[in-house]
Amino acid sequence: MEGIAIMTSGGDAAGMNPAVKCAVEYSRSLGYKPFLVFNGLRGLIDDNIEEAKPSAVSGIMHRGGTVLRSSRSKRFFELESRQVAYENLQRHGITKLIVIGGDGSFRALNQFYEDFKVPFAGIPATIDNDIPGTDYCLGVDTALNMIRQNVDSIRDTANSFSRAFVVETMGRHCGYLAMASAVTSGAEICMVPELEYDLDSIGERLRRQLEEGRNFIIAIVAEGCNMSDYLTRWIHDTLKMDARLTILGHIQRGGSPSVRDRLMAFKFAVAAVDSLHRGETSNIMVYRSGSYGTLPIHKVADAHASVDPALVALCKPLCK
Repeated sequence: MEGIAIMTSGGDAAGMNPAVKCAVEYSRSLGYKPFLVFNGLRGLIDDNIEEAKPSAVSGIMHRGGTVLRSSRSKRFFELESRQVAYENLQRHGITKLIVIGGDGSFRALNQFYEDFKVPFAGIPATIDNDIPGTDYCLGVDTALNMIRQNVDSIRDTANSFSRAFVVETMGRHCGYLAMASAVTSGAEICMVPELEYDLDSIGERLRRQLEEGRNFIIAIVAEGCNMSDYLTRWIHDTLKMDARLTILGHIQRGGSPSVRDRLMAFKFAVAAVDSLHRGETSNIMVYRSGSYGTLPIHKVADAHASVDPALVALCKPLCK
């Protein structure tokens, strides 16, 4: 039986485990012998590879993170280490790879393909939602719901004490999480790398609202702005409000996958196995404008990710 290996790489994201489960079970139904690679790229080099028995993926649907664990391996940048990884795959009879992760992981596997012609399929998984060519990545919906839950709780205490709260979200240099959260939580301020802001205008707008009876403020700030501390001080000094900063941090990556992330994981996993089964070599699974498809790795690696213009437009009033 031809071997196919499934691995997770890069930052963990809810939805990885359902994708692993589906990829294992669907590939087996097509006649492949599925394997699991533990510890990401490092696991390829260190031969942390095991045959995927049915019990290995039982009971993982509801679990956040990745049961396969993840890593970022500098050794994988060395040809000698990639040679070791290739020999490990050969020994197990593995001829195809599925990697669940971000664009960095995809580039690493593409280099591996160029070296040894081991075809791979990529499933986008990052809460940052910053992979070019796809509107959605696994983990985003769960992360947004974690943010929503925390912002809703913060609003309760903000209202009780007439305070302002600045909430920092993750996302590297992409403001998607912050924008989607600001719009859906009713925030008064949103700061993201994609939009210019005018603190003087924001101050005038909020002063009017405070005079009209507003007694709390919620500001959502993307970590890529590096503005959270400054904005907290600015609100205190300019609006004369007690202002507190809450950095949500890695809680955004955790939690049981939402229904949407579980469904997306299954659809991406089936598409990845089908892509390899058709003989395609280095395609990334994508979801664009409501449809599922694939893109060659070079169209993903060479492109720039952008946030939906409609969402950007919704956030503009919160920046001025």
